[in-house]
Amino acid sequence: MSDQVRVMVVDDHPMWRDAVSRDLAEAGFAVIATAGDGEEAVRRARATSPQVVVLDLNLPALSGAEACRQIVGHDPTARVLVLSASGEHADVLEAVKSGATGYLVKSAGRDELIDAVRRTALGDPVFTPGLAGLVLGEFRRLAAEPPPAASASSSAVPQLTARETEVLRMVAKGLSYRQIADRLVLSHRTVQNHVQNTLGKLQLHNRVELVRYAIEQGLDDELQ
Repeated sequence: MSDQVRVMVVDDHPMWRDAVSRDLAEAGFAVIATAGDGEEAVRRARATSPQVVVLDLNLPALSGAEACRQIVGHDPTARVLVLSASGEHADVLEAVKSGATGYLVKSAGRDELIDAVRRTALGDPVFTPGLAGLVLGEFRRLAAEPPPAASASSSAVPQLTARETEVLRMVAKGLSYRQIADRLVLSHRTVQNHVQNTLGKLQLHNRVELVRYAIEQGLDDELQ
């Protein structure tokens, strides 16, 4: 089917890589590529343009975090779901700062993985329970730091519509696109469009930067 989500699976353990690929293919995803190390992952992602990359962090040749950074840097529309044996806070934060949309530990069940890939494809942040609050807390900490050189260019604040601002406030609160759609009685696609328009106006590249911007503007405190 042409509307199948295109997925690439990256893991240095062949049996695990094959098992994940098989589970996703059986669930209806199009597994268009696999890779066993970070450098191979970057090359194949550029060659095949997957919508979702299921990526291990502990990779030879190039770390998973660096591979994520290069994949998203080359194609900002690519979504990366980290699937790692580590639930360490430092690993989670490094992955998110590298551009990952979500983070799932390998102890997750098959159904949880399939749901996570499906939601990642839609742009929703997906985290193993307990990790979402950690990430949002880090966003707040980063927002408290002065931006490196953005102060001069940020004097002219882009004009967002009332609806875009409303969606941005909810993004800053850590709500998923589906939750935002439910609250505002909008379609999931409409929420995605508002987020993409906002990213364009603010000249930002991903949800991580968008959340940081919203928190810097104090928008996360305005939503109850």
